[in-house]
Amino acid sequence: MTEVENQESPPLTSALYAAGVEKSYGQRMALNKVDIKIEPGEFVALLGPNGAGKTTLFQLLTGLFVADAGTIRIAGVNINKNAVPALAGIGVVFQQPTLDLDLTVTENLRFHANLHGIVGAEAKLRITEELLRLKLSDRADERARALSGGQRRRIELARALLHHPKFLLMDEPTVGLDPGSRSDLLAYVLDLKHERKMAVLWASHLVDEAEKADRVIVLHKGQVLETGTPQELIERTESNSLHNAFMAITDQNSDDPI
Repeated sequence: MTEVENQESPPLTSALYAAGVEKSYGQRMALNKVDIKIEPGEFVALLGPNGAGKTTLFQLLTGLFVADAGTIRIAGVNINKNAVPALAGIGVVFQQPTLDLDLTVTENLRFHANLHGIVGAEAKLRITEELLRLKLSDRADERARALSGGQRRRIELARALLHHPKFLLMDEPTVGLDPGSRSDLLAYVLDLKHERKMAVLWASHLVDEAEKADRVIVLHKGQVLETGTPQELIERTESNSLHNAFMAITDQNSDDPI
């Protein structure tokens, strides 16, 4: 079931509009006619097994690669035609850690702020605010390598928020984190969504992380199979949980690990 059908033009207010997106690597099609639309202030969980195409989609949304076909607009701006303004309004936390471990927390954040033209007193203010919100002010002058995995993830999130984006991309952000850190990070992003009216695309293979989403998109083998609220997916599959609904949609054996 696709999400964007028979629309000649996207509403300019959509945080993300993607239609007919395709990407192949040699003979392997990583994304096959993917349609996704996300509205401002909406928390959408992109749920799929490992290898479903989630990371490939994020690579296209962040300009790291170019789609073979289809259209991607961020806040109404075509990313292929106007990459700089399209990307200026998004914040990203990638699956792989990207902090410079030899720099201090503040140095990592200041470097990112400079890339967005945020300097001097304004950069200091924003860095102070984000660290305070994340309860990491006391670690500001420590090198990133001294932090725990959960703390590093929070610093990466702080970095993604410095330029006040309206669209936040989180690619498997809880990989390697303990259950407590996973829960804290998800709760924090949900709070941000409400406070800043920010759209969020949260990619994960963990079903429990999708249970509090406004909407769930199930991606499997490069295709969008279903989209709807968690309850809608449960009802459509006549399941008793989102986990079982996900298994039914992707036609996986319930004993398979996810």
